[in-house]
Amino acid sequence: MPTKFCTPATETIRHSKSLSYESQTATWLLQDGWEVLLPMIDHGLKTDVVISDGYSFYRIQVKSLETSEETTWVENKWGDAPVDFVVYFSRTSHWGYIMPAFKESRRRLNAPGHIRFHQDAKPFIKAFNRL
Repeated sequence: MPTKFCTPATETIRHSKSLSYESQTATWLLQDGWEVLLPMIDHGLKTDVVISDGYSFYRIQVKSLETSEETTWVENKWGDAPVDFVVYFSRTSHWGYIMPAFKESRRRLNAPGHIRFHQDAKPFIKAFNRL
């Protein structure tokens, strides 16, 4: 059995957690039949996942939150980038929200039009298909 002898740096752990939510989103969308593309760098266009139905492309930003409060305010971290949807995952509970990207600087996580999902493939896809 392999043994880990080093502890990754705090910044590496934080980045790895974020990447795991992006990978989870991509996996669930692949399972639903979407073509999924992963940008190598997302700093310019703020796009973590791109999906396509063969005709149209949609840009998705994935975020995670250290809260179990669904009434929390979330910030627009993508600015004016052409993001179509944003997926938020709670790191402390087993739920998330998916929503169309918003233009204002911040919005309540559970605002009207934001769709809650249980962090599992079927509830996520059901929520995504309601957009």
